[in-house]
Amino acid sequence: MWMDQDQEQDRHQAQVRGQYQYQDQDRAINEIEGFLLWEAEKDRARIRAQAFCAGLPWLTDSQRREVELRYCQDQCHASRAHLERIAVRSAALRTEYEGVYRALRRRLITAFLSGSVAVAVLLAVAAAGLATR
Repeated sequence: MWMDQDQEQDRHQAQVRGQYQYQDQDRAINEIEGFLLWEAEKDRARIRAQAFCAGLPWLTDSQRREVELRYCQDQCHASRAHLERIAVRSAALRTEYEGVYRALRRRLITAFLSGSVAVAVLLAVAAAGLATR
């Protein structure tokens, strides 16, 4: 008996560890994906900066590097601000949709329970009517 409880507890702890492991893996994957996406954004900013400077042939090499650097910095700041706005909006939408989902679920449960009570009452009335005959 004690062995069964110990085995069950060990099994439960292994499941919990597995769930945390998956959460850790998901978090790590999200961080890697975010890093790669940000690196790609920085590469796009560099490419845009080089294209911008290509249209300014009178710049010296040091001026070109300075303009490219400032252009990249500006693009990265703009991208970060844009992504932060998207993250805030996504969180707001998630909260809003979770609220709507909870309200719909409450309505569905209420409708189901009301329908069940109505059916039970009708069956009781029908049974009472058959019993009186």
